Amino acid sequence: MAELATIARPYAEALFAVAETGDVAGWSSLVAELAQVAALPDVLSLASSPKVSHAQVVDLLLSAVKSPLKESAEAKNLVQMLVLNHRLELLPAIHAQFETLKNAKDGAADALIVSAFPIEGAQLNDLVASLEQKFKRKLKPTVEVDKSLIGGVRITVGDEVLDSSVRARLASMQAALTA
Repeated sequence: MAELATIARPYAEALFAVAETGDVAGWSSLVAELAQVAALPDVLSLASSPKVSHAQVVDLLLSAVKSPLKESAEAKNLVQMLVLNHRLELLPAIHAQFETLKNAKDGAADALIVSAFPIEGAQLNDLVASLEQKFKRKLKPTVEVDKSLIGGVRITVGDEVLDSSVRARLASMQAALTA
């Protein structure tokens, strides 16, 4: 996994440099769509088939996305380069790194909030507001439910993890008692 991220980084940085000259949000949307299409096993299988030309794979990928930027020369060059170098599987990693660069430019970060119970509305807004004060940046929350936490939440922002779940507390107590 780390190897894919290492290979994807230069692509993401070059794409972000192109996006900064125009519509960063539009490019983000295009890369997200391309990543979804490229992650499909049928697409990867088709792309590796010797019976299908590189041009056909490029046309297939670009026709599968809705973004108006797919008609741009830069988008076509990106897809052609990835297809010719057999690197379509990098698109999800390129998208993730592109989003990281976009968030860094905006002074924001993605926050994964995993809770034992659904968090919505005012409760989510209050939690995000307190987390933004702690991390001193704007957060874009994604909420997931994991009943195995028993209670509490586990929050991941970048490489920082705050785990106040009951499961984590029980694991801590078990480690203290068995040490």
